[in-house]
Amino acid sequence: MAAAVKNLSSEESSPAEEWTVVLPRRGKKNRSFGNSGVPIRQKEEQSWTPIDTEADPARESKLMQKMQIYFQKLEVSDFFSSFLEQMQNPDMLNRFLKVLGSEEKMQMVIYGIGSIESFELPRFQLSLAILMKRKFSWIGEIQVFDPIISLTESKVLNSLGCSVLSVNEQGRRQVQKPTLFFMPHCEADLYENLLEVNWVMDRLIRLVLFGNSFGSYEQHMSLCKNLAVSNSRKHILAVKKFSEEVKIKTFSDDSFRAFHGSSWHFFSPVTEAELEI
Repeated sequence: MAAAVKNLSSEESSPAEEWTVVLPRRGKKNRSFGNSGVPIRQKEEQSWTPIDTEADPARESKLMQKMQIYFQKLEVSDFFSSFLEQMQNPDMLNRFLKVLGSEEKMQMVIYGIGSIESFELPRFQLSLAILMKRKFSWIGEIQVFDPIISLTESKVLNSLGCSVLSVNEQGRRQVQKPTLFFMPHCEADLYENLLEVNWVMDRLIRLVLFGNSFGSYEQHMSLCKNLAVSNSRKHILAVKKFSEEVKIKTFSDDSFRAFHGSSWHFFSPVTEAELEI
């Protein structure tokens, strides 16, 4: 066990390491709303084609330079030092080890990253995900999807070693192997979809989620007492009884708005009865 934990320690990845690239597509966000105003989750995967079909090397170069600045800015921040310290804590390493099981790598899926070309917060969030990959040898390939990603952003993401998905999974990725879902500040629908499609024991135990605090959702639901909203969040609310939430520490620096209210979530249902809603 000690040797296995040691393999989860911080380690720089080789610059020569190559990751698989999936050809990008793009589409507009598609949300349907019922009479209650609550979004109706789409269950079908949707093909995704970029609107801007012409490459722009100048834009790509400018965006890559921006990303390098954000890597450097985040890497020297108090937030990142605290974040790494938390991930390297023996208790946290054991949680990741439990999810990894006999696997050597945990793939990362990034949903809802937003536009890294237009906004600062997505650049900070993407920087954290990629720095995690560089620092920890047990993090495997990174797959990314957001329906607003442009062709320019897709090319930069590919250059940074990420695979851009060619379909909108609506958050409904069925976990077959250890997977870290990186979803800071995503809409609740995406969390709900992810939990719903993996609502069986052997999937949930292979899943780690970095995203909004589920405890905050629970507090909000207890105050608003809206049955329609509660029903649309039923898996988020039900998962609390067999999950462990570890909040991250944020600082009053440039990265605060990108990560405040974020937590790690680990899931460990013991009986099928716990999954009954």
